Amino acid sequence: MCGAELSALPEGVQRVAKALQASGHPNPPVMLDDAARTAQQAADALGVGLGQIAKSIIFRRKLDDAAVLVITSGDRRVDEKKVEALVGNGGKLGRADADFVKAHTGFSIGGVSPVAHAQPCVTLIDKELFRFDVIWAAAGHPHGVFQLRPHDLERLTGAPVADVTQQPGAAA
Repeated sequence: MCGAELSALPEGVQRVAKALQASGHPNPPVMLDDAARTAQQAADALGVGLGQIAKSIIFRRKLDDAAVLVITSGDRRVDEKKVEALVGNGGKLGRADADFVKAHTGFSIGGVSPVAHAQPCVTLIDKELFRFDVIWAAAGHPHGVFQLRPHDLERLTGAPVADVTQQPGAAA
């Protein structure tokens, strides 16, 4: 992606593009015609399975107000108790509101990328993403996405892979 093309992208997508380029990731962000604020919208727009969408879910660790990013497969629900056990440091997790998400990641809900955050996040990667050869993640804007492999996600974030989701069919 050349500088002229890059400058035409929204600021958040530019940050993601630069981070991907700096890490040697081969797939730059692409802009979709329609917004992909939900995993289902992204899957529909890309013509891929719901599970191939890497959702970035932000929680607020109440103990120290840290942002906890869980990157999970689009067809799974995060099990907050599992995440608390892994990164809660003995405290509880809470829902992060839009202002908290924006302040900690630099992105708005619906476009939170797994990379290029405004501040470091405590990050976990859902092992369920490894069912797929190719996945897609948000690229800093509701219309922006980028393609990667689950192992790329590990390399780009440095985050551990963990069991962080509910069993399919489990009650929320």
